[in-house]
Amino acid sequence: MSFGKLGAALTAREIQSLVAGDLEKAEAFITDECVGSVEQISEIARYLHSAGGKRIRPTLLLLSTRLFREPDTQAIQLAAVVEMIHAATLVHDDVIDMATTRRGRPSANVIWGNHASVLAGDWMYMQAFQVALRQRNFHVLDVLISLTQMMVEGELIQLQRIGRIDVSETDYMELIDRKTAALFSACARLGSIAGGADEAQEQRLSEFAWNLGMAFQLVDDLLDFTSREKILGKPVGNDLQEGKVTLPLIYALEDATPAERQLVETVLRDGNYSRVPLSRIQDLIKDKRGIDRARERAQGFTDRARHLIATFPESRYQAAMAAVTDLVTERDR
Repeated sequence: MSFGKLGAALTAREIQSLVAGDLEKAEAFITDECVGSVEQISEIARYLHSAGGKRIRPTLLLLSTRLFREPDTQAIQLAAVVEMIHAATLVHDDVIDMATTRRGRPSANVIWGNHASVLAGDWMYMQAFQVALRQRNFHVLDVLISLTQMMVEGELIQLQRIGRIDVSETDYMELIDRKTAALFSACARLGSIAGGADEAQEQRLSEFAWNLGMAFQLVDDLLDFTSREKILGKPVGNDLQEGKVTLPLIYALEDATPAERQLVETVLRDGNYSRVPLSRIQDLIKDKRGIDRARERAQGFTDRARHLIATFPESRYQAAMAAVTDLVTERDR
């Protein structure tokens, strides 16, 4: 697959190979740090970490550092910090959403219960901050504190909108800004801090990653209606079952008849597709161009991200970050 209006063709494997050694160090660091004085916390932390994943957030941080210099201990530790924060948010999300699977296997709340899972997520948050605090860098702490506040606000906003059909595009964008794009932005910002970037460079990288994060979540929400469970690692159409009205459906509802809106409201009330099949909702979204319009919106964010990363000097790391924008848009899971 080619990824390039800006340079060399790079695959996901090739991009990750540029920071593979850095990621291995960050993974080892996480393993060492995710050991609590209570065995159950360590057990849950190990389970979450062993689930794998794309590691796009630490990769983004490390590539941001490498735009300026080789990653040092600070960069490796910050890569571990953002992955630990991401894992903590996932376990909290699963409890709130009453999810049963995560990355193709039982979610932590299914195995250990809600109470233990929430506390383990809290512990991972605090452990991430403890690691960051060791660097004695107020700028780093300011980024992480602002990030955490944004993400908690996002969770609260989502809770307020669960089960509601009257979610607007503006509402949706506000939510994914806080829940997804803010973390992407913080990763690039932290990576640039570790790389010694100046304020203007840091801001541009932050904006690049924010646009990337917006596109990432949009594509996630598209795939929830268009992919397959084996690929997603969770049930297709899961968002609507959980009461979440995402952008493809928001667009479709703009032109829906009262009877078509009633179909969506039925799924929201029931929390399942027993009375209204998922295929009926998928047909509605397709017929109303919800998928096409949401994909075009995602492309707008990736175009902006690509423009911003093009302002940095050419290097294999800059080319890799440019390629990531296409990977995000074109991925199937």
